[in-house]
Amino acid sequence: MTSDLTPPVPRGLRIAAAYAWRVIVIAAAAAIVIWLVIQLKLIVIPLLVGILVTALLWPAFAWLLRHRLPRWIAIIVAVLGTLAAVSGLIWLVVWQVSLQWQSVRDRTIEALGEFRQYLIDGPLHLTSAQIDQALVQAWVVIQEQAQLLLSGALAVGSTVGQVAVGALLTLFILLCTLADGGGIWKWTLRLFPRAARRPVDAAARAGWITVVNFARTQLLVASIDAVGIGLGAALLGVPLAIPVAVLVFLGAFIPIVGAVVTGAVAVFLALVYNGPLIAVLMLAVVLGVQQIEGHILQPLLMGAAVKVHPLGVVLVVAGGALVGGIPGALFAVPLAAFVNVFVVYIGSRAWERPHSAMPGEFIWSTVPRTRRTRSMGTKG
Repeated sequence: MTSDLTPPVPRGLRIAAAYAWRVIVIAAAAAIVIWLVIQLKLIVIPLLVGILVTALLWPAFAWLLRHRLPRWIAIIVAVLGTLAAVSGLIWLVVWQVSLQWQSVRDRTIEALGEFRQYLIDGPLHLTSAQIDQALVQAWVVIQEQAQLLLSGALAVGSTVGQVAVGALLTLFILLCTLADGGGIWKWTLRLFPRAARRPVDAAARAGWITVVNFARTQLLVASIDAVGIGLGAALLGVPLAIPVAVLVFLGAFIPIVGAVVTGAVAVFLALVYNGPLIAVLMLAVVLGVQQIEGHILQPLLMGAAVKVHPLGVVLVVAGGALVGGIPGALFAVPLAAFVNVFVVYIGSRAWERPHSAMPGEFIWSTVPRTRRTRSMGTKG
C-alpha cells in the first residue's frame, strides 16, 4: 500500500536522470583515457606526430605510387624529401640570423634603453626602482606561463634524451605506416567485434581523408601566411624577414596560438629596430594576413577540409592547450575533425549506402585504387 501512495517520478526527471548517468559514464571513460594518455605521453605524442606527418606526406606519397614507383622508393623519396626541406629551412634561418644577429642585438639594447629613459623622463615619471620591479614581476609571469605551456600534461619530454627518443620513435612510426599501414590496420580492425568491423573500417577511412585534407590545407594556409608576413616585413625593412617567414610557416600549424606568437615576434622586431611607425605598419600587415586567413582561407579551405565550425576550432584548441600544452593545441583540430567525421559516419549509417563503403584511399592501401581496379577488371 505504501508503494501505491508513493507519487510517480515525473517523466521529465526520469529522462534527465537517464541522460545524466550516461553523461557521467562517458565523462569517466574520457577521464580514464586522458589519464592513460598522460601516463603514456612519451609513446602517444610520437604516435600522433607520426600519423600527422604521414597525413602530410600522403598526397605526394600516393602520387608516387600512382606513377608505378615501388613502395620502398616512394618512401625514401617522400621521407628524404621532407627531411631535406626542413633542413633547408633551418639552415636558411641560421644563416640569416648569423648575418644580422649582431646588428639586431645592438639595436634592441639601444631601443630598450631609449624606452627606459622615456619612462623616467616622460609623463609617467617612473623611477629606476619601479621599472626594475615591474620587469622582475613581468619576467616571473612570463616564466610561469611558459612553464605552464611547455610543461603541460602532454609535454614532449623533459630531457634531451626523451626528445631524441621521441624523434626516433616518430620516424620509425612514419616508416611503418607508409610501408605496412595495411597490415597494421587489419590487425587493429580484428580487435573489434565482427559485426562492427565494416562500419568502423568505413568510418575510419572517412576520418582519415579528413585528416589528410586538414594536413594539406594547413600546409597551404601556412605557406600563404609565411609569404604574406615575410614579404611585408621585407618591404618595410624589418630585419630577419626570412626567419620571421619561416617562423610564421611553422607556427601556423598550431592554430590560434602560433599566429599570435609569430605575429608578435614580427611586430617586436619592427618596433625595436625600425621604430613605432614601422611597427604599426607591421602590425597592420600581420592583422591583414590573419584576417584574410580567418575570413577567407579558413572558411573556404579549412572549413571544407575538417568539417568543423570555426567556433568549435577555437574551443577545441583552447581545451587542448589547457589539457596538453603545445602538443594539445597541435593535435586538437585533427583529432576533433577525425572524431567528428567518424561519429557522424557511424550515426548516419553511411556505409550502408551505395558507393559509401570505400570513401577514398586510406593509408593502408597497398596499391593505388586506379591500378587495383584495372588489375581486378583484367582478372574478371
